[in-house]
Amino acid sequence: MDVLSFLEDPLVLIFVILLLGSVLGQLSIKGLNLGASGVLLAAMVFGHFGYIIPSTVQNLGLSLFIVAVGLQAGPRFFKMIKSTGIVFGILGFLIVLIASITTIIVAQVFQLSAPLSIGLMTGALTSTPGLAAALEATNDPIASVGYGIAYPFGVIAVVLFIQLLPRMLKTDLKKDLKRTTGPVKHKGSPKSKMFKVENEQLHKKTLKELKLNQNSSVVISKVIRGDRSFLGRNDTVILKGDELIAVGFSEDLDTLKEKVGSEVRTRIEYKDNLKIKKIPVESEELIGKNLREIKLRANYGVNVTRMERGGFEFNQNPSWRFERGDILTVVGSERRLKLVENLFGKRQHSETNVHILSLSLILLLGIFVGMIPITIPGIGSMTLGVAGGPLFVAILIGHFGKLGPIHARFYQPSNRVIRDLGLVLFLAGAGTNAGSGLVEVVINEGFRLIIGGAIITIVPIFLGYFIAKKLFKLSIIHSLGALCGGMTSTPGLGACNNLIDTDDPAIAYAAAYPFALFFVALAAQVLALIL
Repeated sequence: MDVLSFLEDPLVLIFVILLLGSVLGQLSIKGLNLGASGVLLAAMVFGHFGYIIPSTVQNLGLSLFIVAVGLQAGPRFFKMIKSTGIVFGILGFLIVLIASITTIIVAQVFQLSAPLSIGLMTGALTSTPGLAAALEATNDPIASVGYGIAYPFGVIAVVLFIQLLPRMLKTDLKKDLKRTTGPVKHKGSPKSKMFKVENEQLHKKTLKELKLNQNSSVVISKVIRGDRSFLGRNDTVILKGDELIAVGFSEDLDTLKEKVGSEVRTRIEYKDNLKIKKIPVESEELIGKNLREIKLRANYGVNVTRMERGGFEFNQNPSWRFERGDILTVVGSERRLKLVENLFGKRQHSETNVHILSLSLILLLGIFVGMIPITIPGIGSMTLGVAGGPLFVAILIGHFGKLGPIHARFYQPSNRVIRDLGLVLFLAGAGTNAGSGLVEVVINEGFRLIIGGAIITIVPIFLGYFIAKKLFKLSIIHSLGALCGGMTSTPGLGACNNLIDTDDPAIAYAAAYPFALFFVALAAQVLALIL
């Protein structure tokens, strides 16, 4: 039997494309690689030779990928709307808007078709959900060709901009971060300090009556009085001469010092009783609950100082609803930390799989929402479709975590498996469909596609940074982090993280990314009506 005849079997074809695409995606040149988009390029080659993956496989991959992305973005999306982080969200929207306007101009100047133009935009913004929306809105697989041509430049341009800009400006990024006002203030790493109560007005007051700022990161873990010590609860009474052990960022600790008295640099033995431990959230019983509901400080005598989700760290927040895989930084005695570890670790191996019922309901609701016609005055009507509908529903349900029988707080590694598997299946299908016309399009439109993709990439980068720095008065680091989120560029975030040892780039990225994610998918459908 001919070796190539095996490729006639769709199952064999899929895994051959995934294998070769994965190898191609992992090839690195000076730290840059194509990642999952290697599958798209490999699939295009097979598509050129007439091999096609069934559309059902492509649609299945698209559905899984879009829902996983929406569930991941949901918890941050609405949280940022209600906070000062909305500035980053606005930036994400403006970057997509600039890219959309640039795409319209490029399409007119270079006489490019709507599918190619929209594909270029999604590639320039390195947005696979945008490509999915583009394919559905245009019903033309050639959009994948535009994406594949613009994507490499979209990755490289953002990384180069981030690496070269600080060198050209010759600015001390840490000093710029500290002196620049913005929605996120630079605070450094949390520390533990001891303070002596010397303020007469605090004598016989409770810790709650200290009235720490609501946004303060400070947590008072223990009150020491002579040879005795008390847990740092809201109803704990403090006396003049007591010593407080507090954990928080330097800036907030300095504020506490001004209110309380002086810092104590001796009696280190008291600190030895306190341990700091990172505890993962694994218990099914605690998923969807928050610190306020489980009364961790009152019932267990420990304090949570930080919370980490998806690689990003945040100050502790009593209203933060737990997802499986969250990591809490907890301060307390070794015995109490063990109790808390058992609390959050119950049944940690009993259920780490996806809730199939919930996933199915989210997909069905998303598809139904995607069918609802939306009228845009002066342009026409559109639908969110198979890409936009599930994305919107997943973001909404991801925010609440649970709606009736629907559980959206999946175990994070499981969510990544859904996302990555769905992505490569979708790219494999989209690539083979686009590959049939690849050579012809590149021969006829090659130069115009390359130049057009470069323009659609460069204009949002420069204008987005200018708006962040000049209009919103953000620091260089916050501007670059938001730019990466608006361009949905994870490699760009990696380059940004290498510039400075803080989590500020990641915070700005995480705030802008969900907005850009949603608006790119929406823009693809609107542009399909305009172009």
